Amino acid sequence: MNGMEWSEEALRKQLAELRVQHRDLDEVIARLVHDKSIDELLLRRLKKQKLHLRDTIARLESRLIPDLDA
Repeated sequence: MNGMEWSEEALRKQLAELRVQHRDLDEVIARLVHDKSIDELLLRRLKKQKLHLRDTIARLESRLIPDLDA
């Protein structure tokens, strides 16, 4: 059981770190959107990275939800 608790703790820690990264990236993108000289390719890459983080966060969150069929 202890290994399972550690695993859940590790997931929660990783989730917290990813949420911070997602929020920081969101703030950067919001600032860059208003910059007329921003490279559109860079902006697309940042948005894609943000979406990837969101998907990763969703996958980790689903791992923390108990399996109702168990």
